[in-house]
Amino acid sequence: MTKNYKILAKFIKDMSSETPDAETYMYVKDNIGRYQLGIDINSKAIKSRLIEINTSIKFHDKEQNVKKSIFEFVYTSIVQIDENLKDKKILEKIVLVDVQKDIYENIEKTLINLLHNSGYPAIKIEKKIDFESLYKKNIK
Repeated sequence: MTKNYKILAKFIKDMSSETPDAETYMYVKDNIGRYQLGIDINSKAIKSRLIEINTSIKFHDKEQNVKKSIFEFVYTSIVQIDENLKDKKILEKIVLVDVQKDIYENIEKTLINLLHNSGYPAIKIEKKIDFESLYKKNIK
């Protein structure tokens, strides 16, 4: 199957690691196993057949703890869509599934590097994000 899109550029648009103090760092280091990964994908047309896709990743504690760190970044992809593509459902799947699969390795490396460089070297990503399943679950 031929792709009806081409990724022209990929880059980190924004990145943040927030740990307010050493006491919080020590607390988070002991409790980072409770942290969860959140993902949000949005897109906007740049010009005809060119789309900016922003994949926002947030790794944080959803509990209402006073002591917590936040790790987040926005990974941007500039995508050119085939001029023959007219179906909006196919375009939606390209944005939410196909491009995400193509950039997943970069997203995972960026998150791991952010966590390691923020002082949490033992963190590993055990479970891969299944964009296809997420898409199918949300289109019903």
